[in-house]
Amino acid sequence: MSSNVGGIDRILRIVAGVALIALTLTGTIGAWGWIGVVPLLTGLFKFCPFYPILGMNTCPMKK
Repeated sequence: MSSNVGGIDRILRIVAGVALIALTLTGTIGAWGWIGVVPLLTGLFKFCPFYPILGMNTCPMKK
């Protein structure tokens, strides 16, 4: 499992995940906000399981 999420993509995933979870915990949005766990984990682990299927990679190439 190699990294395929990099830079801005990673930051946006973590921020979106934390925001959705926080909104759920405060009762602002319903239980569907727990879906924020997915972008949070993909951002933290730097791996998105759908990127290989789609042929995408936002992680900069290693030299």
